[in-house]
Amino acid sequence: MKSLTTTEQFNHTIQDDKPVIVKFQAGWCPDCTRMDMFIDPIIEQYNDYEWFDVNRDVLPDIAEQYEVMGIPSLLIFKNGEKLAHLHSANAKTPASVIEFLEEQKA
Repeated sequence: MKSLTTTEQFNHTIQDDKPVIVKFQAGWCPDCTRMDMFIDPIIEQYNDYEWFDVNRDVLPDIAEQYEVMGIPSLLIFKNGEKLAHLHSANAKTPASVIEFLEEQKA
């Protein structure tokens, strides 16, 4: 998962006409560390998305702009528009992440 560290990188990335997933996280977050332990097989399974990572402490304005109130959160963007948001409370297990991604296909 490629890290986005500037507002310019973020804004460029979400403009893609192919859906992209941005994981908002922080190094001090235990739930983020837990997600890191199970996310790789999910990324492989859902490789029709391009996956990116944002440290919300590095880009707090972006996190605020897209209403990332808790971490980890997964946001799906296409053509600069936020299509879906898996809030932190619902992003704690592989099953909940997969369910969220499956709902986006429907």
